Amino acid sequence: MISTWSEWKRYPRPGRGENIEAPISPGLYEVRYAGTGALHSFEAVENVARALALLQTGAKSWFGRRDAQAQADLEYRTCATSTKADAKAAAERMIGRRETYMSGGAV
Repeated sequence: MISTWSEWKRYPRPGRGENIEAPISPGLYEVRYAGTGALHSFEAVENVARALALLQTGAKSWFGRRDAQAQADLEYRTCATSTKADAKAAAERMIGRRETYMSGGAV
């Protein structure tokens, strides 16, 4: 079973003490660039909160540290599911609809 998508939330920026608000359960997440709406990442995962916490969002410097200046302005939304299999099935349906729309099949 799939629930509905959350509202878009600003992705936490390093050093500001902000938190990710996401389910600690299977589901989907979508991360986009706030300024353009362009997709950054989308995935069906076993633990949404953990996946978002581990997501690579910024550029690394030469010394392996995150470059705070290169941190992208991102926002995210989540959707909880009962199982990871449900999350994968929902993701495949969404990808199929997006491909149909982009190819001009949906009017």
